[in-house]
Amino acid sequence: MAKKPPGFICTECGAPSVKWTGSCGRCSTWGSIEPTVSGVSGAAATDLVALSSFDGSQAIPVPTGIGECDRVLGGGLVPGSVTLLSGEPGIGKSTLSLQMARSVAASGASVVVVTGEEAPSQVAARASRLGTVPPTLCVIDDTSIEVIEATLHQARPQLVVIDSIQTLVVPDIDGTPGSVVQVRAAAHRLTDLAKSTNISVVFIGHVTKDGTLAGPRLLEHVVDTVISFSGDRHHDLRFLRTSKHRFGPTNDVGLFEMTSTGLRGVEDPSARFLADRCVGAPGSIVVPALDERRPVLAEIQALTSPNGDRPPILSNQGVGASRLKLVAAVLEQRAGVKLWGNDVFASAAGGAEVKDPGADLGLALAIASAVTGRAHGSEVVACGEIGLAGEVRSVAQLDRRLQEAHRLGFRRAIVPSSAPDGPLGLRLVRVSTLGEALAAVNLASV
Repeated sequence: MAKKPPGFICTECGAPSVKWTGSCGRCSTWGSIEPTVSGVSGAAATDLVALSSFDGSQAIPVPTGIGECDRVLGGGLVPGSVTLLSGEPGIGKSTLSLQMARSVAASGASVVVVTGEEAPSQVAARASRLGTVPPTLCVIDDTSIEVIEATLHQARPQLVVIDSIQTLVVPDIDGTPGSVVQVRAAAHRLTDLAKSTNISVVFIGHVTKDGTLAGPRLLEHVVDTVISFSGDRHHDLRFLRTSKHRFGPTNDVGLFEMTSTGLRGVEDPSARFLADRCVGAPGSIVVPALDERRPVLAEIQALTSPNGDRPPILSNQGVGASRLKLVAAVLEQRAGVKLWGNDVFASAAGGAEVKDPGADLGLALAIASAVTGRAHGSEVVACGEIGLAGEVRSVAQLDRRLQEAHRLGFRRAIVPSSAPDGPLGLRLVRVSTLGEALAAVNLASV
């Protein structure tokens, strides 16, 4: 049987190489060059199996008991699935995963937490703060993948939480814990275990703010589901989002509030964001934004400060920097709002994150209100995307946004001219341009 010439390939970008190198010449990833063949050609063929012979109905999610988690996961964790929970260190991943483990164990299921970063006593202390610790919630205080595999094969729990994947060690693989080769090897071993035993596995992986840490990024193609946990450390709100989910949609978001006794799901984000709103203040308006596919009302605030005779410096928090620049430029060039000589500060109040283009119109009206010092009506919301010509464009799922505004008691909405009819009791003011929108709220003379 003929020998194949040696070959190598980058496991990250797929670039071929004639020899092994420490880093990939195309994507510059270290430790990603691996051999493509074992050295001998002519592998034996396997039998074809009809796809219709498999039962696809087995991928039924099992609820975790935490509403916001189940919302994001499409109902819960699928048996035999592998989920990656990523986020910055200290954001609350261990707390969330332990609450999930505790909730599943409370139903009588066997749950195992592999604790590689904390001592079992520390995990027990955190679990006790969350409430009663179920007797079926157990820990493995070991980082050896061989010990973990043997224990899980014997115990056969319903759920396993790995905290964290960067602490595991594969004895027959070179590299320190957390290195690229170790993380990849451990993930593949545990993924094979999950598929063969029907155990649901949750990996915890740390990432930096820009997501450049090797471990979790290398695992995204291995796992079934990727969920990220994020939030501002200066606020108590945390956001749970999916970027990959083989068993359902990836366009939902869960919202949590960090408390002294753990994470608490926020079932009504709109009411939470508007709870401390200062009604009638200039530079403030409410926008019905869309976070993934969940409509949420958020307060957009703007403030201008004289800076002499200089171009405006734009500062943003919770709103997209690129959207702020676009809106400011259109305000000056298309609507005659003079921002020269003023710095502009824009913020989504209460820790909200508003990156939705549908917030453009509200952002523009808030800035114009800050310039004039005149407030909008307290029962007004604004929703629409602003184009470079100053036109107001329609946005996705506007009907659901308006329903959410009506539910919270708002009575007037500034919307694009093509907007559908709103719910009874919510008066729509349709506008085609930003100038018409300013006139509708008595800001046309800015």
